[in-house]
Amino acid sequence: MHSFVSRFGIRRALGFGAVAVLAVASHAVAAAPAKPAEVQQIELFQRLPAEGAASLQALIERFNAQSKEYQVVLSEQDWKSANAPHLMILEGDDEERFLAGKPRFKPLYAVMKETGSALQTLRPPAMMTRTPVDSKGQLLALPIGLSTPVLFLNRDALRRAGMNPETTSVATWFDLQTVLGRLADAGHTCPYTVAEPGRVMVENLSAWHNEPVAAMRGKVSAPSFNGMFQVKHVAMMASWHRARYLQVFERGNEAGQHFASGECAVIAAPSNSWAGFRSKGTIDVGVAQLPYYDDFPGAPQNTLADGPAMWVAAGKKAAEYKGVAKFVSFWLQPENQVVWQRETGYLPLNRAGLLASRSELLGTDLENIKVAVGQLTNKPVTGDSAAQPVVGREKVRRIIDEELSGVWADRKAAKEALDNAVVRAAGS
Repeated sequence: MHSFVSRFGIRRALGFGAVAVLAVASHAVAAAPAKPAEVQQIELFQRLPAEGAASLQALIERFNAQSKEYQVVLSEQDWKSANAPHLMILEGDDEERFLAGKPRFKPLYAVMKETGSALQTLRPPAMMTRTPVDSKGQLLALPIGLSTPVLFLNRDALRRAGMNPETTSVATWFDLQTVLGRLADAGHTCPYTVAEPGRVMVENLSAWHNEPVAAMRGKVSAPSFNGMFQVKHVAMMASWHRARYLQVFERGNEAGQHFASGECAVIAAPSNSWAGFRSKGTIDVGVAQLPYYDDFPGAPQNTLADGPAMWVAAGKKAAEYKGVAKFVSFWLQPENQVVWQRETGYLPLNRAGLLASRSELLGTDLENIKVAVGQLTNKPVTGDSAAQPVVGREKVRRIIDEELSGVWADRKAAKEALDNAVVRAAGS
């Protein structure tokens, strides 16, 4: 991933004369012991998934064990409190509300520069969510939780249906359809499911096929994800749903739970789900790239990276920002990057993390990272395959999912649902 995400006392000296006087004084008074420096607490707010929260806690403990001046502590108070914590890991609606109105954050690049700290990340690429990046490509926040949708497979379920997980292809949607048919014939009641349908079926499948999801209306970018490609894919998914190849679970992480329990055999889900699926230990999990349509010119292109970012609160003291910078620098150290990727499944933040994900020494621990990075950098990003802020908002994703629910219920055709979603998204 050559351009991926980047790229996430004062001492007083005695003068010579004073030294001479003290040297000849017959009753020099011993210097009073230095007063120990007061430890500065750096408060951090987060609502990461279980694996991410546990890994963050371990990271904080390692930082605190080697830091004498600063200690990071978790805070229950978020940015809406009177005294916001120094650091806040935000995503979705909460992040969008935080960024609305007057600036409540201090740009990360400015914090690092003002404290004389290097920001060892890669340059943020065009396929990454634009929220934590300014118009010059500088990081406003550290994108600690990036992921991209990939395909996960229950290898045991494939074996029971008479397929070899090592040689069974799911490279194209038609390959996957064949696999799902064999799973259904073997009695599997949930061959395929998808987490975050709108994010997968509209945002990422469009980028994966270099199809636009936004268009300029005058000088304003507007949603336009109701083209022939998107309608074709949703219509195909509707036929899978009627054939009972596809089940859609609409509450939170319900789809992931059904896959982790072994009920569903294949799932399209964020790449960081790898950590949670493996920690459950109930199924043999494999990971593959999202399928593509091989009859579509130029496919596959690239998918998109999105997820929570760590923001720095505005209005803090210079000494506190120094502590923030030290913690960020610690997080970006190579050994901490490797642990963060392995335990959370999130994408690397710098070159050290990227090189670790390619290392054969880690075996399959970072297989999801390899697949995700392969998707993100499959081909150079284009204007149509880049992240589009007008579509990549939580509210728009909810609108898409709500309209798609009418397709799964057989109340709406694919085109009607997507047309409605575009109209609603434009007015949101």
